[in-house]
Amino acid sequence: MLTDTHGRTATDLRVSLTDRCNLRCTYCMPEEGLRWLPKPELLTDDEIVRMVSIAVTELGVTEVRFTGGEPLLRPGLVGIVERCAALGPRPRLSLTTNGIGLARTAKALRAAGLDRVNVSLDTLDPEVFRTLTRRDRHHDVLAGLAAARAAGLTPVKVNTVLMRGVNDGEAAGLLDWALREGYEQRFIEQMPLDAQHGWQRTDMVTAAEILERLAARFTLTPETPAERGSAPAERWLVDGGPGRVGVIASVTRPFCRTCDRTRLTADGQVRDCLFAREESDLRAVLRGGATDREIADRWRTAMRGKKAGSGLDDPAFLQPLRPMSAIGG
Repeated sequence: MLTDTHGRTATDLRVSLTDRCNLRCTYCMPEEGLRWLPKPELLTDDEIVRMVSIAVTELGVTEVRFTGGEPLLRPGLVGIVERCAALGPRPRLSLTTNGIGLARTAKALRAAGLDRVNVSLDTLDPEVFRTLTRRDRHHDVLAGLAAARAAGLTPVKVNTVLMRGVNDGEAAGLLDWALREGYEQRFIEQMPLDAQHGWQRTDMVTAAEILERLAARFTLTPETPAERGSAPAERWLVDGGPGRVGVIASVTRPFCRTCDRTRLTADGQVRDCLFAREESDLRAVLRGGATDREIADRWRTAMRGKKAGSGLDDPAFLQPLRPMSAIGG
């Protein structure tokens, strides 16, 4: 098991498959992109599957989420999913994506064993989308969402970051659209994970603001803490259900006490927290000929010292040196 000194056990593994992305979202990276990891530094398909296997069979992981960068850019994605779905005990498998390319791959991913997807979409306005992402791909994201729903990758969750003065007026409209389309809408507070380190707490649209705007149009009934469990999103029934909306308030309502996640970067580093400034190198151990048990022991040690909280509520908080695209969402 992956336990820490604060009594938490990590059973949810987030695996970044690449640091590359085909969008340039303003809250994530600069327009010119970043210096991508050299291919030899990335874990191979076989190495990723081996690491997931160790997590599932040796360390008690029950859920695996593939992330990026943009994971659909990973050429071997379908094969990785298929091999991970064949593990015993079988983990629940999900994917966080920007949706570009999902229209082409949703059926194959479902056939390979993927259970569901989270798709990032910050606006229903193609022009606002172009402003936020610096790309004209809004129609591709909508097509990807529809393909995921048709393929049975449900529940399809839509992740939205609201930006003050850009798309913060769309909260109610996005939720109304998601309910009609059969998606589960989730709003995420903008987090200090941008490559430019330009995040400002005062510019962030908070969970309280989001809920105030939604409550002006919908009746929201909160889930109980037992229903939420260790999920990052607080959820509400909308107008009595069955539709729901979630809010991930990592900054203003941190959920560190119930965190059950461990993270593996595309270059084989273990992170015990999304906001950590330290990593543990498993790639070197793996490529050095270590056994599965030795790798599992190193992983346990890496997670043992996980801090009680992310530190986001500390005025002295410092952003991670690596941006979201490198460490996985």
